[in-house]
Amino acid sequence: MSSRLIIGKTFPEGFKVLTELDKAIKESGLDKWYQELIKIRASHLNGCAFCLDKHTQDALYLGIDARKITLVGVWREAENHFSEEEQLILQVTEAITFIHEEGLSDELYSKCITLFGDTDTVKIIMAATVINTWNRIGVGFKMQPKF
Repeated sequence: MSSRLIIGKTFPEGFKVLTELDKAIKESGLDKWYQELIKIRASHLNGCAFCLDKHTQDALYLGIDARKITLVGVWREAENHFSEEEQLILQVTEAITFIHEEGLSDELYSKCITLFGDTDTVKIIMAATVINTWNRIGVGFKMQPKF
């Protein structure tokens, strides 16, 4: 594999803005596991090994059971391991990740408002949007997990 540019060195202003948005979500009060759940699922869907590895490690650091993390990619087949809130977050994450297919349906959006309220719904959608951006950077620049 040929080496690719490092975004933070080549375009530090852009990297800084994205990092600040990520930090705002991280500090928003949205449950830390929910944040990692969004990041893990989007990273699965986008095929971003770097982000998937990083956020799996972050979830383990939070004390999330490794078996549960392993099941995120097949959550529909293991739905009894995920709460109603977690399942809704996974659905919203998938809808945002594949926004070009059907968008975020009114039904899913309404469920999110009902279960999480206005503020956390915005945070969930923003978190999914930001990790999708990071995934595109990770895949586009062929970033590799660090061991």
